[in-house]
Amino acid sequence: MIPVVLFVGRSNTGKTTLIEGVISCLKARNYRVGAVKHTGHPVEMDREGTDSWRFSEAGSDITVVASPGGLMVTRRWDHEIPLERIVDQYGRDLDILIVEGYKESRFPKIEVFRSDLCEAPLFREGNRGMNYLAVASDVPLEGDIPVLPVDDHEAICGFIVERLLERRDS
Repeated sequence: MIPVVLFVGRSNTGKTTLIEGVISCLKARNYRVGAVKHTGHPVEMDREGTDSWRFSEAGSDITVVASPGGLMVTRRWDHEIPLERIVDQYGRDLDILIVEGYKESRFPKIEVFRSDLCEAPLFREGNRGMNYLAVASDVPLEGDIPVLPVDDHEAICGFIVERLLERRDS
């Protein structure tokens, strides 16, 4: 199975922005990167009026839009899909999968912490067994996991490469 790393944290801590930067850094190092965004809210995957939207509205369980530049798949489910199934299904041609969310998952996590938004990091709140690799923080923190500078995408990318990708190649 490919390496998977989750970025978790409270709302508005900058997870998406950090993931964007990490993906760019990994791509600059020639890694094949996939990304998954988990949300607890219903998501509209297409724009009203497009042909694919019309197919979905008509009841299609799976709709694929194929073009020379890519492939988009929309699939309806009656339950939430476990992250393991997504990794198995879509991770085959990747070097690493970056995930935002799924904080209850068994996969390794980097917490995104901002001191002005949160009193304490999640890894300290009874989540010790949740496989935290590090915390990306705007302030120094005490603890037994590495603390990375939250706005230094290169440092976080380097940490991921060292911990998850280089060890895999050895």
